[in-house]
Amino acid sequence: MPDYSDRFHDVFVHETSYIDDEVEIGAGTKIWHFSHILGNCQIGENCSMGQNVVIGPNVSVGNNVKIQNNVSVYDGVTLEDGVFCGPSCVFTNVHNPRALIERKDEYQETLVKRGATLGANCTIVCGTIIGKFAFIGAGAVETNDVRPYALMVGVPAQQIGWISEHGNRVPLPLTGVGKYRCPDTSSMYYLRGNQLECN
Repeated sequence: MPDYSDRFHDVFVHETSYIDDEVEIGAGTKIWHFSHILGNCQIGENCSMGQNVVIGPNVSVGNNVKIQNNVSVYDGVTLEDGVFCGPSCVFTNVHNPRALIERKDEYQETLVKRGATLGANCTIVCGTIIGKFAFIGAGAVETNDVRPYALMVGVPAQQIGWISEHGNRVPLPLTGVGKYRCPDTSSMYYLRGNQLECN
């Protein structure tokens, strides 16, 4: 079994997992059973990679990211700080894959911004930007960019509301003008048109 203690400080790697060369991993991160981190990946501090997770190559993962079991984070995906990837959520890297046609030069980048949640078994189609603290519901298929704090469900995903940084529904309409104080954090949310902002 490989020993990574000389490469990474204060990082837990389960004995069944494997880490390629040219990988950076921050302190406090845990990588659990049967996972593989491919080359040229940067993983931040205090992250958790569940069982059977594959990351890379060429992937950037921020601090405090949680990736649950059976998730593959492909080439071109960036996960900012505090992103949650639910079990078996899916990233794509081309729009029209074929086994008989090589399309590695057509990979499109995907950006998941700070604090966003990707529910179990959802699919994030490549080339999209998931706004900060957005919430993609379980099983949804996201084909377009998502606004910050948007709550998305369905196939294809549609916005059905707003969600707070604490993970609670914000009782404001999809468009218009309004404000709401989160009872858990006392943060104020302001709706202006079709954009929600938090002070």
